[in-house]
Amino acid sequence: MGQMRLLLISGSTRDASTNTAALRTLAAVAPPGVTAELYSGLVALPAFTPDADDDAPHPAVADLRAAIATADAVIFCTPEYAGALPGSLKNLLDWTVGTGDLYGRPAAWINVAAPGRGAGARAELATVLRYVTVDLITEACADIPIARDAIGADGLVEDPHIRAALTAALHAVAAHLQARRSGTDSIP
Repeated sequence: MGQMRLLLISGSTRDASTNTAALRTLAAVAPPGVTAELYSGLVALPAFTPDADDDAPHPAVADLRAAIATADAVIFCTPEYAGALPGSLKNLLDWTVGTGDLYGRPAAWINVAAPGRGAGARAELATVLRYVTVDLITEACADIPIARDAIGADGLVEDPHIRAALTAALHAVAAHLQARRSGTDSIP
C-alpha cells in the first residue's frame, strides 16, 4: 500500500475533548503503513490577518502549512460552539485559503456530537471544505457519537463499537488514498 501520512485536526481547545479523543484513537488504531499525526498548534495560531499572509508567516502558521503539505489527507473532528464552527478552527481554515494549502487535498470529517447535535459546525465545515475544493472522502465522513464516559484515563476511546466505527473511517481514508495512487476513479 505504501506509507500514508494523515493529519488529524481537532477543532477543540479543551483538554478533555471527545473530538480530540476520537482523533487520538484514530492515531492509535492506524494500521501499519499509516501514520496519523494529531495537530497540536491550534491555540498558537494568531488571528488571521490578510496583510500578514505573506512570504514570512508567523511560525505557527508556517508549522500548520508544513504539516498540511506533508500530509496525504486531513481528517477534521470539531465541536459545535453556538451553532457554528469554533472560532479557533475557522481561524485555522482561514490561514489556508489564500495560499491554497487544502486545495485538492483529500479530507474527511468525523462528528462525535450526540445525535441531533453538531449540524451547524458540520454544515459550516462543509461550506469551507467545498470552497477550498478539497477532495472530500465522503465514505470516511461519519457521525460517531462519543460520550465523555467512553474515554479512558489514557485519553482514548475505550468502547469497542466506537473504536470499530473510527477504524472503518480510517480504512475508508486509506482506501481512497490507495485508489488515488493507483489512478482509479472508484474506491474499492
